Amino acid sequence: MDYLTIALPKGKLFAKSVELLAKVGYSAENVVEDSRKLVITNEETKVRFIITKTVDLPTYVEYGAADIGIIGKDVLLEEDKDVYELLDLKYGKCRLMLAVPEHKRRPNLTDYAHLRVATKYHNSARKYFDKLGIQTEIIKLNGSIELAPIVGLSELIVDIVETGTTLKENKLVELDVVYHASARLIANKVSFKLQFERLNKLVKDLRVVLEEENTKCK
Repeated sequence: MDYLTIALPKGKLFAKSVELLAKVGYSAENVVEDSRKLVITNEETKVRFIITKTVDLPTYVEYGAADIGIIGKDVLLEEDKDVYELLDLKYGKCRLMLAVPEHKRRPNLTDYAHLRVATKYHNSARKYFDKLGIQTEIIKLNGSIELAPIVGLSELIVDIVETGTTLKENKLVELDVVYHASARLIANKVSFKLQFERLNKLVKDLRVVLEEENTKCK
């Protein structure tokens, strides 16, 4: 049996992803987020784990350095890599939204044309405003997006939120949802064909576990 290489994302999805995969027999010793090992292998089950930065994970899968990976739909849409999306894993739920300072709220979305928008999600924001037919200047940032309108760098932001607490703390209000996102299982296209039976079984096993977890939550 060939090795199956699984890419895991650092950050909020990591722990749940490791836990979920272990439930279907995909585990190895010392799979921890801060591991100094670049590749962690389980020789018995022929599984390798690599731990990557979130934004890099789809690239590893697209080029076959990893056969499969777990990543947020937001990153998948932003990076637009040529991979198969196999399964919605239903955790890590969030939404990409458009927000503005409370005192700058306007009646219609079209009233925000020709303003500056700060975001980590440049491609997703551009597609969103193009679809609305609104011209904006998009400023790419890598952190503290909520700071941009406070200091006058932008009038609007497009950013990921889970609860909206940070928006309220910074006196920002949500105007529209660009899309909803959650963790997804993705696969390299060639790997999916070569290891179809194994990956198909993995997807089926994961569905069973997710359904069981969903039943317990009800």
